[in-house]
Amino acid sequence: MKYRIANELPGRLRVKLAGPVPPADLDALYRVLGASPDIAKSTVYPRIGSVALVYNAAPGARARVLDHLAGIDATAIAKAKQGCGLELAPRSHSLLMDLASLVGFHFMRRWFLPAPLAAAWTVLSYRKFLFAGLKSLAAGRLDVPVLDAAAIGISFAKRDPRTAGLTMLLLNVGETLEEYTRSRSEGALINALLDLPETAQLVEGDTEVQVPSSTLRQGQLIAVRTGMPVCVDGTVVRGCAMVNQAALTGEPLAVERTVGDDVFAGTAVEDGEIIVEVKANEGQTKLRTIVNLVEQTESYKSQTQSRMERLADRIVPWNFLLAGIVALTTRSLVKTSAALMVDYSCALKLTGSIAVLSAMSQSAQAGFTVKGSQHFESMAHADVIVFDKTGTLTEAAPQVARVLSLDGWDDDEVLRFAACLEEHFPHPVARAVVRAAADKGLEHRERHAEVEYIVAHGIASSLDGKRVVIGSEHFVVEDERVEISEAQKELIARETEGLSPLYLAVDGKLMGVIGVQDPLKAGVPEAIAELRRLGLSRAIMLTGDNERTAARIAARAGVSEFHANLLPEDKYAFVEGLKAQGAQVVMVGDGVNDAPALALADVGIAMGQGTAVAKEVADITLTGGQLGSIVALRRMSEGLMGRLNGSFKEVMAINSTLLAAGIGGIISPQMSSLLHNASTVALSMRNGKRYDA
Repeated sequence: MKYRIANELPGRLRVKLAGPVPPADLDALYRVLGASPDIAKSTVYPRIGSVALVYNAAPGARARVLDHLAGIDATAIAKAKQGCGLELAPRSHSLLMDLASLVGFHFMRRWFLPAPLAAAWTVLSYRKFLFAGLKSLAAGRLDVPVLDAAAIGISFAKRDPRTAGLTMLLLNVGETLEEYTRSRSEGALINALLDLPETAQLVEGDTEVQVPSSTLRQGQLIAVRTGMPVCVDGTVVRGCAMVNQAALTGEPLAVERTVGDDVFAGTAVEDGEIIVEVKANEGQTKLRTIVNLVEQTESYKSQTQSRMERLADRIVPWNFLLAGIVALTTRSLVKTSAALMVDYSCALKLTGSIAVLSAMSQSAQAGFTVKGSQHFESMAHADVIVFDKTGTLTEAAPQVARVLSLDGWDDDEVLRFAACLEEHFPHPVARAVVRAAADKGLEHRERHAEVEYIVAHGIASSLDGKRVVIGSEHFVVEDERVEISEAQKELIARETEGLSPLYLAVDGKLMGVIGVQDPLKAGVPEAIAELRRLGLSRAIMLTGDNERTAARIAARAGVSEFHANLLPEDKYAFVEGLKAQGAQVVMVGDGVNDAPALALADVGIAMGQGTAVAKEVADITLTGGQLGSIVALRRMSEGLMGRLNGSFKEVMAINSTLLAAGIGGIISPQMSSLLHNASTVALSMRNGKRYDA
């Protein structure tokens, strides 16, 4: 990088660069500068191409800093951009500098340059608008760049370069304000999803040094202790800690991370201490994932937003038709220019985009991630909500409430052997059985062969050459053909009333039944009642549990309609039937068996503690597991649709008024352009405010 030292004090440098720093390169330049361990602080002044540096007092530090500056090139900036993606923090001082430069240079040219030179400069400045308009025409588009180029061209046709210059100034100011507004909204969304620390504890031998996290490089070691966030993706090389990954994976409980395990930026250590080796591939960090999410929101627009933008594009040719009519009827280039100076496209697109980004930002802060604005719209229009039971309406932390032994076995033997089978699988019911055996001090050793897990059914294995199965009544009685006498049925029904029974059979004989209860989550009845009040007329519970258990949970939850003994394909078929009836369906679940129905529903919502498969296919993921978040989501979705529809009407009304005033000669074309841009920014900033949720 070419530079010269402008001034210098001990430990401080101000260097002048070869030219201004493009806004797109600003964050990357900060990142590259921070990569030098000798630079303690850097401040970039992009408009004037200047950098102020504070460096440490170590011997040779000044020479190393200068060598580092000299080594910064386009390749280094491009590599740093891979870790930035978007400008994460739109800077107010940059906006003010941009505006001051635009306005200041414009009037300095007008006041101090001779008229011929000022006119020549204006013609030269027109190149950007002219080329943009010609590029659109070459692609067969009549869009806003063509409108702008035509409006400025009319001023040149009138031999009025001063008006052309003022028009370009207003257009540049409007573009700068709009870009800042959009960047600020994108930054708010990213910051809502990402809360990385600015510093890290760098391990150097036997000492630790606090350094900016942006300066960390591959292979360096950092220390992370209880209560500290993890600032980079890396691998644990020493120590052991419980790491909370809720912000990244939705898991509500901390997970153990020890030597060889990966940890990720955005997580936090709840207990313990680990030394983490920094990874090299920044393209795989949480930062990159979140940036991709923001970039991809344009691919998942709601029908309302897409309709607004299509209409905005279709209106542009009519602007030209209107300008032509004005030119033919009034013979006035001023009024013709006024017809070209105001367009609907920018305002409709920007206000809609800002409203969506604001909703996504607030939803992230509230604990749910939405993969696109189309899902907000579907949520706002939905009239049926379908719930899985376990893990959705209930805590998914079942407890063993009753052990019933049969055929000569005792209760402890039933529980011990059931735990021996269930310990191989992380299902909540399996964990409850294992936990109950541990609480009673029942030790068990494996006497069975390799176990087979049959999704949504149960577990099969063998014991001394005999087939052993444990699972639901449907699995054990119907699929495995285990016979149960009428007396046994009555006993089981009486002893497990209101519980979920787990059947254990050996060699075709029922040996015991374990009654499991799953407590209802707090706030479920209130949330379902509120969802009904918000227009979701039907609330339905689907479960693989038996009829009695389903009825008990449904009554406590306030769900009037439920279906029990369902397999995954049954849940899918049920949602398919609702959609065939014309219903707009929201499906809420958390397990592998919910994934097909989640994918089919108009809106699939995965609970945060759910399986990776469920969260992958779902449209919306709740970080936590409370249904109150769905109430907030419904309100926010309705608020977003209200803003999109409201801003559409306001944009059409304001810009139509400005067009009429300009054509009527009430205001000048430049004033109509100024008011048009000001109203666009004002509406966008209003749409960026928080939703009532």
